[in-house]
Amino acid sequence: MKELIQNETIRKTVFIILAVVCLTPLISSPVALALGFGLAVFMGNPFEKHLHKYIHLLLQVSIVGLGFGLKLNEALQAGKTGFFLTVVSICTVMILGYILGKVFHLEKKLSYLISAGTAICGGSAIAAISPIIKPATKEISLGLAIIFTLNSVALFVYPAIGHLLHLSQEQFGLWCAVGIHDTSSVVGAAGKYGNEALKIATTVKLARALWIIPVSVITMFIFKNKESKIKIPWFIGWFILAILLNTYFPFFDRFSGSVTVLAKSGLNLTLFFIGSTLSIQTLKTIGTKPLAAAVILWVTISVGSLLYIIS
Repeated sequence: MKELIQNETIRKTVFIILAVVCLTPLISSPVALALGFGLAVFMGNPFEKHLHKYIHLLLQVSIVGLGFGLKLNEALQAGKTGFFLTVVSICTVMILGYILGKVFHLEKKLSYLISAGTAICGGSAIAAISPIIKPATKEISLGLAIIFTLNSVALFVYPAIGHLLHLSQEQFGLWCAVGIHDTSSVVGAAGKYGNEALKIATTVKLARALWIIPVSVITMFIFKNKESKIKIPWFIGWFILAILLNTYFPFFDRFSGSVTVLAKSGLNLTLFFIGSTLSIQTLKTIGTKPLAAAVILWVTISVGSLLYIIS
């Protein structure tokens, strides 16, 4: 059995089969993530070195595809609904993150990465902030490991809590967008809850992602590094264009349903890829103090936003 698992051809075949299965309606977002993680633990990921650059591309393409399932008035309403909560939550997390960094005696750059990842959009925020503050490679890896681990937990926990509390589609979509770190898990959890939740969660989360720009500018002054370039999430512009095309050009109504289905399948595949890049070894690198700080931030923003939404 051990020899079979170590056989490269077999590992690649199993990986491809599971990836194809994740593209079908038979597999939900949490299951896709779990399949990827299970593969990484029991057989290892034969494509791990090549996957990282494709994960972000596939996520971005899938999100743009979801834009064809939205009308402009829906997007504007969702953005308006989540604006106040977005501003308050980002400020709260960044300030609390600074305090927790002092309390737990964390490295300043690691603490900042965890705070930005929790406040804005997970791995994307860490990727955008890293070139500005120039942390050590280990700090980037640790920040990403913590964020992706908590994202994985959220993908299972959020829908369960949503059903337990009988949250409406609108309430759950907004809660996902604010409380879950990474866009992939936000869309995965909301998509599992319902189409309306998915629309709201995607729009609010992408509007939230634009806060990478002002936060990056502030970061330059905090770390006194004015030579760094700000990494702008340009794919959000394509998402907006997809919404406009779907709103003002009836021709796209013929394809919008199919494109949205393909986009959801792409997101499932993205989560499978993300799961397959995690491993027991990766999780072991997470220290107690950084994890404790990240969990406190996550629980604070999750509980606080939930109480605001249901009040």
